[in-house]
Amino acid sequence: MSEHISFHGTTIIAVRQNGKLAMGGDGQVTHGAIVLKATAQKIRKMRGGQVLCGFAGSTADAFSLLERFEAKLDQNKGNLKRAGVELAKDWRTERSMRRLEAMLVCGDKDSLILLTGQGDVVEPDDGIIGIGSGGAYAQAAARALSKHSPLTPRQIVEESLKEAAALCIYTNSNVTIEEL
Repeated sequence: MSEHISFHGTTIIAVRQNGKLAMGGDGQVTHGAIVLKATAQKIRKMRGGQVLCGFAGSTADAFSLLERFEAKLDQNKGNLKRAGVELAKDWRTERSMRRLEAMLVCGDKDSLILLTGQGDVVEPDDGIIGIGSGGAYAQAAARALSKHSPLTPRQIVEESLKEAAALCIYTNSNVTIEEL
């Protein structure tokens, strides 16, 4: 198995509550067990700042999927769910896309979805999604904070990323947080 530059060490957390969306990610990029970069930007704004997307997985694959998702958003006039379904269809059926190793979390003020290469387009019941090696830690922290604190989505994302960085060796504390 060949090693490649990867965002597998990524932690992305998204929290959507009360019409507000915050999404954050750490900055670590790895090659095997080596940290190549500590300040990567893994959250992107699309559609004139109306949509946020975060990504984890192989670097080139993640960027390829972001470009394809943005095209699907344009084709579907900004309809996030429809664009997600259309991308998932292509991901499963187009031979050139089947081997892409990445995940996307995309959201706007109305929706939040997870997209995977298995054809998944999942909208969480609680408005919280975590992906990457530290994603489960961040998601658990975000769920607890959203249930038991008055914190804003941004504050929940920030605190959740701190918890993930404290627990996951593939997650660092150089975070980027974007809001809608």
